[in-house]
Amino acid sequence: MDRRDFMKTTGTLLAASAVASPLAAEAAPHARAVLSLNRRWRYSPKATPEALTRSFDDSRFDRVTLPHTNLRVPWHGFDEKSYQFVSVYRRHFKVPAVAHGRRIFVDFEGVMTASTVYLNGTKLGAYRGGYTPFSFELTEHIDWAGDNVLAVEVDSTERADIPPFGHEVDYLTFGGIYREVSLRFVAPTYIENIFAQPKQVLTGAPQLDVLCFLESPDKKLEAGLALEAALYDGEKLIATTEQKLEAGALPESTTLHFAKLDGIALWDLQTPKLYRVVVTLSKNGRAYDNDERRIGFREATFTPQGFSLNGKIIKLRGLDRHQTFPWVGQAMPARVQKRDAFILRKRLKTNIVRTSHYPQSRHFLDACDEYGLLVLEEIPGWQHIGDEAWKQVSIDNVGRMIRRDWNHPSIVLWGVRINESHDDHDFYTRTNAAAHALDPTRQTGGIRNKYGSELLEDVFTINDFGFPLRAPNHPLYLNTEFIGHTYPTKTIDNVERLREHTLRHARIHNQLASNAQYAGGIGWCAFDYNTHGNFGSGDRICYHGVMDIFREPKPAAGFYRSQCDPSEEVVLEPAFHWALGDQSTKFDEAVVCSNCEHLKFYIAGKLVAEADPNRAEFAHLKYPPFTASLAKFDDNWGDLKIEGYIGGKLVITRLMSGDGVDRRLVLAADTTRLIADGADATRVVVRVTDEFGNVRPFSDAAIRFEIVGPAELIGDNPFTLAGGQGAVWIRTFEMSGEVELRATHPYLGMQRVHFEIQPAKDELL
Repeated sequence: MDRRDFMKTTGTLLAASAVASPLAAEAAPHARAVLSLNRRWRYSPKATPEALTRSFDDSRFDRVTLPHTNLRVPWHGFDEKSYQFVSVYRRHFKVPAVAHGRRIFVDFEGVMTASTVYLNGTKLGAYRGGYTPFSFELTEHIDWAGDNVLAVEVDSTERADIPPFGHEVDYLTFGGIYREVSLRFVAPTYIENIFAQPKQVLTGAPQLDVLCFLESPDKKLEAGLALEAALYDGEKLIATTEQKLEAGALPESTTLHFAKLDGIALWDLQTPKLYRVVVTLSKNGRAYDNDERRIGFREATFTPQGFSLNGKIIKLRGLDRHQTFPWVGQAMPARVQKRDAFILRKRLKTNIVRTSHYPQSRHFLDACDEYGLLVLEEIPGWQHIGDEAWKQVSIDNVGRMIRRDWNHPSIVLWGVRINESHDDHDFYTRTNAAAHALDPTRQTGGIRNKYGSELLEDVFTINDFGFPLRAPNHPLYLNTEFIGHTYPTKTIDNVERLREHTLRHARIHNQLASNAQYAGGIGWCAFDYNTHGNFGSGDRICYHGVMDIFREPKPAAGFYRSQCDPSEEVVLEPAFHWALGDQSTKFDEAVVCSNCEHLKFYIAGKLVAEADPNRAEFAHLKYPPFTASLAKFDDNWGDLKIEGYIGGKLVITRLMSGDGVDRRLVLAADTTRLIADGADATRVVVRVTDEFGNVRPFSDAAIRFEIVGPAELIGDNPFTLAGGQGAVWIRTFEMSGEVELRATHPYLGMQRVHFEIQPAKDELL
């Protein structure tokens, strides 16, 4: 059942329960309030001048919730021109009388690609760019007594005046208001931004500078104002500091200083400790405005000896990420964005991700903070540099990216060069200067693909797809792409290609581990992704990931996973399907990725081989892949059992069926508790397996779904498995209750997953 049918059968959607409003009459006269504006939008794929006026009747427009894609598309094999059109979004709201005296802003987190915003028929302005936030003040045009109409004209075409466009781009941008929108109510003079800068974190008595940026209508400060900053560990107050402000001209920023903080735990990969900084602006002793940021104390820098985190050299091992998903492009809510960080850190065991090739969802970055996943974040672009106006947009992107994300402890490097672009001394002098002026605490990098290119950044970051890699030509060196398009691999490829794909990633990381001057490497890429017709495979997908587009692993994912310490997880991942005739040379080279010390192989219960880590080929890896010959099994075919040993003790066993039969239908949700806000979503994986849980890669059955309850399916129905597996997403409506998803296989029967949809508690007007 889709959203529209559900609304017809249930009447109106129930409003979410609300907490006490910051705009209530008893609140402080100028108290800050930030209210969600994600629900109750009206949408039309056809923009007209009339639809931007206040009096326009939008009752026939679709009712949508943000994040929203302007067009749902097939998961592959579609024409990207289908979503390149100009659409319109409209939102009605009323402002409580107690909001008088406050300034009102609308904050957009991301709209693809160009936006023109109107309030009550008055044009507020336009913004070019799909990956960075923007705001407009509404105060002057608000109807304090009546209905207000916010209208947004969204141009989702690939405009040459907006990065990354102007030439070719190897990814798709999709369209719509695909990130969240909110209304912000603040005092006439308010806290515009906060930048917390930990210092001397390795001395045993860390310090903290909190830069406070204020805004006022006339760029002046009135008498009686003061700032206070409070540092919290959860709800526990650690320390406070305050400073009175002098009346007069508005300063660029005001710094509040915490000296000699005791008992501070550092943010690192294993224990990513987070704190809160709360800043309050007061007038004559009464709170006037407040805001907060989440921070971590850590020291991160690239050195000639490699990347150092809190004084310890760490070899970087990561993957690049596109933030796009099947069917809805980039329009996924917080839970789904955060799940990607979980997959990268907890399932694949990587320690760094690059946000290729643009600033990504704040929710994804929040999760990187929480899971201890380092981040290289970069500005939008792909190979092409446009004219001066285009460059100005790009430089503006640098500022918006950094000012949005400078408090994330996970971010260790700003990417301020257009990915794989040619040299442009003046342009990149300006992008680097902008980054260093805004954030002197972090280094810059510039993603290039030529070793002889001019280096204006602090760290030499390069996409090197060769093997072996070239020797580092700079003391601060990071490889930011490899493998990828040089060896695209599908889940349905034969054993030889899957094995080689796995080994290529292992070989690169082995070389990176051989020289301390290599800070590490970020492989191309984490997940398969949609692209233009002149890239990727014949279905317009780049099969460059170690996982498929549904976030399910290929064998190469097992290599990354196997590089963790066994104390974290014992890993044993075969880089093959168990089938007698699926490779031309039988199993002369059975590759297994594991962090065990010794493996034993059994076929039909008979021990046929033993293996130790292949240190002859992978001398520099802590946990090299294993290679075993299983060729002499012609008269002994049957189930495969692999045993993993550490310290002479059996610690893990893997079984793989030899009978070639699809046995089970598996349905598994990332979570079964969701929020009834109309946007919350979760992935549900569907796969066909053998009796031991291994995916049957050539199962291509059509799975039929049925949903009972207040939620909709994002995905095809029926859905044809790809490589024996796939996924759909469940998205809630604005109604709490119980949901059951049923999946039926043509002959393996039905599986069910139950979801609890809890009432939403966030506010909106």
